[in-house]
Amino acid sequence: MLAQNALVVVADGHQAVLFRNVARHGIELEEQDRMAPAHLQDESQGRQPEETTPRDEDEATFAKQVVEKLNQMVLQNKIEELAVIADPSTLGVMRKHYHKMLEQKIVKEVPKTLTSATGEAIANALRD
Repeated sequence: MLAQNALVVVADGHQAVLFRNVARHGIELEEQDRMAPAHLQDESQGRQPEETTPRDEDEATFAKQVVEKLNQMVLQNKIEELAVIADPSTLGVMRKHYHKMLEQKIVKEVPKTLTSATGEAIANALRD
């Protein structure tokens, strides 16, 4: 079960939505923030394999930007528990960039594309 005030991030290569669980018991999600790709020409990302398309690079860079924000939040003690819901490819990129402290806060990962889903569909995915 997800703790009250747990952070839930729902992401794909194009957007991320951050929710807080406001329910004392159970899951009731309240939207906190939305992220879209900011500046995708991140020089620190390193070289991608030759077969990588520009779209793949943009999506990977955005996934990295989402994790950088989460890493910053955990280092500022703004995350007690975290659930991550992301399409499998975005989730794979995100995992590579988790800070050790962030890894310790993750209570659930769900490899699904739910960025356009309702809060209830997201809550159901967390209950599975």
